[in-house]
Amino acid sequence: MPNPLYADLNKGRLANNNSLFNRIKQFQNTFSGDPKQMIQSMLDSGRITQAQLNQYTQQANEIYRMLK
Repeated sequence: MPNPLYADLNKGRLANNNSLFNRIKQFQNTFSGDPKQMIQSMLDSGRITQAQLNQYTQQANEIYRMLK
């Protein structure tokens, strides 16, 4: 299942609305824990691969650059 935030970016939906900002705010308000520890746990358990982590990191960096 594709990431809905990334799908919105690819479809150009974010240019005219606050969808991304609303989703980021919602995520920020509901997230708790240590992100590095969570990612390491997912890697250790095989839930994600190093290649997936690299891909998601690249996507996150692209989004970050767009928001700057």
